Amino acid sequence: MAEPGLTVLVAARDEEARIGTTVAQLRRLFPDAQVLVADDGSRDATAHVATSAGARVVRYPHRGKGQALTLAEQEAPPGPLLLCDADLHGDLRPLLESEADLAIASFTRRAGGGFGLAKGTARRLIALACGFDAGEPLSGQRRLSKRARAECFPLAAGFGVETRMTVDAVRARLDVAEVELDLEHRATTRDARGFLHRGRQLRDLLLAFGPQATNHRGLRLPLVGWVVGVAQPGVAPVALLGLADDLLSGEERGFRAHVRSGRTTGVLKLVGIPAYALLRTRSISGALLVALAANTLNQLDTRPGRALKAFGLGALVLPRTPRGALAAAVLLAPYDLREMAMLGDSGSNALGAVLGFSSVEQFSRRQRWSAIAALAGLTLLGEGRSLGESIEKTPLVRELDALGRQPA
Repeated sequence: MAEPGLTVLVAARDEEARIGTTVAQLRRLFPDAQVLVADDGSRDATAHVATSAGARVVRYPHRGKGQALTLAEQEAPPGPLLLCDADLHGDLRPLLESEADLAIASFTRRAGGGFGLAKGTARRLIALACGFDAGEPLSGQRRLSKRARAECFPLAAGFGVETRMTVDAVRARLDVAEVELDLEHRATTRDARGFLHRGRQLRDLLLAFGPQATNHRGLRLPLVGWVVGVAQPGVAPVALLGLADDLLSGEERGFRAHVRSGRTTGVLKLVGIPAYALLRTRSISGALLVALAANTLNQLDTRPGRALKAFGLGALVLPRTPRGALAAAVLLAPYDLREMAMLGDSGSNALGAVLGFSSVEQFSRRQRWSAIAALAGLTLLGEGRSLGESIEKTPLVRELDALGRQPA
């Protein structure tokens, strides 16, 4: 018998051949539970088959497993959760019998798979992060108590979801246990498709243990804006200041809030970015221009792709924009737009600083001060009214802003 209020949450993508059987089995095993399928942008009839089998289906554009589960969890009623892969065959009821806050299924039988690189990496990352010895670090079959649900959601993005969930639960001092079960699921093979899948797993695993933040939709995404500082070393100090703000900032927003709060990472940026720009440009106007450009792109980074589009427009105006920064922006754009990663303050401040330094090099004295005045006006506007709100209330600008972005 299912726990009161139990929701069985299944992430699925292009699983029309298996999802019907999985849902039917789950409904038989847990007749009092709601089976909720998170369709992660399937290109086949997964949603239709799951609905026909008796599941409630919520459909999303393809972002990744962790994102689909996080958004679907927001749709689920309060209570414990049972996570299940879409291609599973076997009885998960023993997971509900465990007294652990996070009970993880361990397969008694193993079939297929690669050379163990992804699993071994996940196991080592968990051990390094929290000391837990995980036998099945990648198992998607997990029962979460109410407390575990509150501590672990939102989940890490993509295929980093299970590994980071284990770490989050252990760090929250929850009881975590593995339960050996007789289960089967489709295993990846040692072919090109299988190795590509494991390559994506490794990428997501590593990103799940790097800096992360939660976006406007409640998705927990890796912060990758530091790439700009790597690609363009001239703005690396600005990227580091932004990363410090990403990781250590409080609830303060805007100049006035940071100044009133005193010693915040925002104040560190307020002082550090113009000081670095002054050191490089040996000019008051240069320091102001770089600092204001960095702040303006940071103010715009409230929706996926917005800051990158502003950077692109700036690069069109400034033809000698450094190639390293352009390459980083092109590389990051699809991930930012699809909500698979975030620029964060690190990336937006660094890209703004790139435009600022390019302006100092290419503008006349008069043009510099005109740009400073314009950017100062935008900063003041952003203090009293969100720049994002202004964009969303202007029809043509709103359409350009939404171009390429994933729908809700």
